[in-house]
Amino acid sequence: MYGINEIDADQLQQLLADGEEQVELIDVRSPMEVAQGAIPGARHIPLHLLPLQLNQLPTDRKVIFYCRTGARSGQACLFAGGQGWQNTINLRGGIVAWVQRGHAIA
Repeated sequence: MYGINEIDADQLQQLLADGEEQVELIDVRSPMEVAQGAIPGARHIPLHLLPLQLNQLPTDRKVIFYCRTGARSGQACLFAGGQGWQNTINLRGGIVAWVQRGHAIA
């Protein structure tokens, strides 16, 4: 997405596996979608609740948002950036790309 920092599924998998850098992984999908599976270690904040919970996100590490295909998480990045967060990243292709690349879901 234009103007948004992005990471692809393989890059995210490597980042999580390395464990060298702490990141906060946020799933902005609906509860029904999350019940079908999520990336291990992700925190669930539905997109519509993000404005109410944004202040709970860390400012000392990268915050990676994801959804089903990357559109809603892109909106989350834009919103957080507009509120002053400088370290937000969108998972390009969302959990669909994550699963297509063969990465685990919980």
